[in-house]
Amino acid sequence: MAKIQVAPPPALPFAPTTYSQTYQDQYSKVLRLFFNAVQGNLDQLSSTAIIPATTNFTVATLPSASVSGSGARAFVSDALTPAFGATVVGGGAVPVPVYSDGTNWKVG
Repeated sequence: MAKIQVAPPPALPFAPTTYSQTYQDQYSKVLRLFFNAVQGNLDQLSSTAIIPATTNFTVATLPSASVSGSGARAFVSDALTPAFGATVVGGGAVPVPVYSDGTNWKVG
């Protein structure tokens, strides 16, 4: 994935004391370049899906729920009759996502 380049704030030219077409053109050019850079970043963000990979386990090989911490997520491939929110039990053949409540791995 390409790193997004931060668009630095533009260095605007100092305004003259009287109206100047040249100044207005320079001012517009600086702002146009800045907003084009910002738009490029927005386009890149909207076209890049960021989906974190989930580690696959069997229930027996899941790390400790308490060590993993509340909110940790994983995926098991061998749940036995899973019910949403129930503590996951292995020995089946149902693949399901699981999360740690800090004590147990729950289906969901």
